[in-house]
Amino acid sequence: MVLILIVNLPDILLLMPKKKTRARNHRKNEITKGIFTILEQSPDKTFNYKQIASKLSIRDTEGRNILIKRLEELAAKKRIKELDRSKYQANERISHYEGRIDIALRGNAYVVVDGLEEDVIVPFSKLNKAFHRDTVKVYVYPRARSKRMEGEVVSIVKRARKSHVGLIDIHDNFGFVRPTDSRMYTDIFIPREYLGPAQSGDKVVVEITSWPDDADSPIGQVIDVLGKPGEHHTEIHAILADYGLPYKFPEEVEAFANSLDTRIKDEEIKKRKDLREVLTFTIDPKDAKDFDDALSFRVLENGFYEIGIHIADVSHYVTPGSILDEEAYERATSVYLVDRVVPMLPEVLSNGACSLRPNEDKYTFSAIFQVDEKAHVHHQWFGRTVTHSNERFAYEEAQHVIETKKDIIPADISIRDTSYTIGVDVKQAILKLNELSLIMRQNRMASGAITFDKIEVKFNLDEGNNPVSVFFKEGKEANNLIEEFMLLANRSVAAYIGKQQPKKEFIYRIHDDPDEDKLMALQGIISRFGHKINFKNKQTISSSLNQLLEDVKGKREQNLVDTLAIRSMSKAIYTTENIGHYGLAFDYYTHFTSPIRRYPDVIVHRLLQHYLDGGKSVRAKEYEEKCKHSSDMEYLASSAERDSTKYMQIKFMQDRVNEIFKGVITGVTEWGMYVEIIDNKCEGMIRIRDLKDDYYTFDERQYALVGERTRQTYQLGDEVEVRVKDTDLVKRHLDFELARS
Repeated sequence: MVLILIVNLPDILLLMPKKKTRARNHRKNEITKGIFTILEQSPDKTFNYKQIASKLSIRDTEGRNILIKRLEELAAKKRIKELDRSKYQANERISHYEGRIDIALRGNAYVVVDGLEEDVIVPFSKLNKAFHRDTVKVYVYPRARSKRMEGEVVSIVKRARKSHVGLIDIHDNFGFVRPTDSRMYTDIFIPREYLGPAQSGDKVVVEITSWPDDADSPIGQVIDVLGKPGEHHTEIHAILADYGLPYKFPEEVEAFANSLDTRIKDEEIKKRKDLREVLTFTIDPKDAKDFDDALSFRVLENGFYEIGIHIADVSHYVTPGSILDEEAYERATSVYLVDRVVPMLPEVLSNGACSLRPNEDKYTFSAIFQVDEKAHVHHQWFGRTVTHSNERFAYEEAQHVIETKKDIIPADISIRDTSYTIGVDVKQAILKLNELSLIMRQNRMASGAITFDKIEVKFNLDEGNNPVSVFFKEGKEANNLIEEFMLLANRSVAAYIGKQQPKKEFIYRIHDDPDEDKLMALQGIISRFGHKINFKNKQTISSSLNQLLEDVKGKREQNLVDTLAIRSMSKAIYTTENIGHYGLAFDYYTHFTSPIRRYPDVIVHRLLQHYLDGGKSVRAKEYEEKCKHSSDMEYLASSAERDSTKYMQIKFMQDRVNEIFKGVITGVTEWGMYVEIIDNKCEGMIRIRDLKDDYYTFDERQYALVGERTRQTYQLGDEVEVRVKDTDLVKRHLDFELARS
């Protein structure tokens, strides 16, 4: 025993100074950060070393010595100011920024700041009670060895959410809510008097009321009980509540909407262009309940075709400042979940007064064009109208007319549950509109527009909202017909206002150029398969991307290329600063055609009428705030929609545990890979810990997991066979394990 101690003693003695040095260096770094935090939080004040020591709670001699030495060093290097009698002050520079914080699943966070080229990394220990997507003020440390910007949250400017969803555990005199969002890193303490009717194990919505400095957890109150975990309506309402989206209207808003006079009046008709005698019809999904756009068609004496795009005049009923308007603005969009629609407007408007139902007069806002045989626009007109829809068609019915050129729509396609004969004039209108839309689409593609063939996953549900089968919805000519004329209206309205002099402030839908770094990464991947992107200019990039998407159809690499191409695209947003729409290849673009379900369209209608009436330009700042809010709400709604689809996919796979399916790798991360089943598009994860044949690491450059010993590679786009391992409706997890590759 003694000999062993003597032999190992030198090793211990060698280690001790290293540990001591590391501890000293760590403290030195913490004190340095503390100096900058104190000085730059109060840039107009001066501090001596005693005041700084007090604020940093430094009471030992070693700490004071480190502090004094660092102050002297920083002053000598001009990184801080030294004033009379050893008083120190921050340099005049920007070190505080405001931005949105994104918390990663592993705990650390990133603050996205407008104007900064890179995000600010915030360690978990420096979050200072900030939650995911909060707007925060972050202090950025002066760069030292790290190449990345690192900072600390110093204040919370605005909470992203007022409420959180979680499971409640109730004890004798209190409860705790464990949030279901994995990025929510703390539970919430609920005093007994704020538990409400909740029972232990319920899924609830809780609102945080305070978070005292000396408390480990925030304090909150239960504001809604959603129900038992796993039940259908509980989980659907939980998805909405997760994103702070409403699932019912306040009673006063419903009452206000129901009190509106929705009758079509002669005195109002006199203020509008009366188009009730012009052939008009709608084409929508078979299960649609609101019809916010219609097309009219007639041949003029000059040989041109007059085509009207007629949009429900929501702004006639939703007036600025009303509680109905405030509610619509807060929602900003309808939310389309897998089993329901959560509308932006109450049903009396969305499915009633503002729905262009057949055989009813309606107030509309119209864009009317005179078009020749080559789809060239010779004249345009915008304004308020009154219209009368003669027919309602489903996309399937219009597609049947386009494909067969026949007047009779069979019973198995007809939304009327019986064979139906349409008028010759309607048939000719559909065929001519389709002919013109094909030319318009061809011209748009020639101008550099990019098209992604999106396959939409849909479910056939039984009476209990259980998925019995999956089907895929693909756009055909009838869908493209409607899309092209909606694009024409949106583009023309935007250009009409955008080109006016002096400049008129307006709301645009913009889409920035693709991310060059991501395009270069895409180039590196697709070159292995013999494809390439032409980077000569914007036009060549667009055309080569379209050619690429066409070339890979049906090939092994299609999933890989489609995924990476979509990821290289920027996100479309609303703004008053027009830069054009890259994906559509339009210099001017807005949203005019869906005011029932999008609040920006309501604003566009109001602004267009304001300018048609000769009004002066509005203030950009006010409308930019509305744009940002609308873009944010659009993001939340689309996230909720994806989650509801994911939920239904998991529900569909519950009875298929241990079954084997062929799939495609759709995502690769450091903790595993996502696989989408080819037959039903259900996506699940294979966790890296479940790959037992080797130790795998994530290769970010190749979008792949690579085995260290075997060099086995699992790459984005590869086909694999997977076994369904587990399904969890509450956590919305679908887990696979590898069967064969």
